[in-house]
Amino acid sequence: MIKSDQINPGMTLSIDGKIFRVESSVKVTVAKGVPFIKTTLKNLMTDETVEKNFKLEQEVEDVSLSERKLEYLYREGKDYLFIDINELREELVATSVIGDKINYLKEGTELNAMFYGETIFSVELPQYLELIVAKTEAEEAKVAVSHANKIAILETGAKVEVPLFIEAGDIIKVDTQLNEYVQRI
Repeated sequence: MIKSDQINPGMTLSIDGKIFRVESSVKVTVAKGVPFIKTTLKNLMTDETVEKNFKLEQEVEDVSLSERKLEYLYREGKDYLFIDINELREELVATSVIGDKINYLKEGTELNAMFYGETIFSVELPQYLELIVAKTEAEEAKVAVSHANKIAILETGAKVEVPLFIEAGDIIKVDTQLNEYVQRI
């Protein structure tokens, strides 16, 4: 436990059973009121950002997280099975934790998982992945200043806008955070 005036950006807090990362923290003093700590918190399970105020000297539970590297194996029921690369132990990850990152998961994909105790509450894909184009959709070309694009459906099911010269069977590099084509491999 720490006091609210010790909260700093980057810390991880447990509030009402939810895990938050502190994005910003500022002490607010008002002329005729009681000073308080105003924070911006990011829920690490939902990526939702919230603002929360704490009384001065209020106790807050800080938590330490551990990061482990996992490798995707396959879908098991509604959840996803991974193997912890260092401990060679199977980990079942809930669909709610994976979220839309499933669009980039294929067998053998390595990612970082954040643990609070033995609970996985967040996963992070590598920024760039090389994936095979399963097919392209010949949609009306969106003409820009000097190029046109079409939609490619990747082997994982993700849809990405690509240049017209990309065809089914090509391997492309994709930015998983921006959901964008980077280059043909």
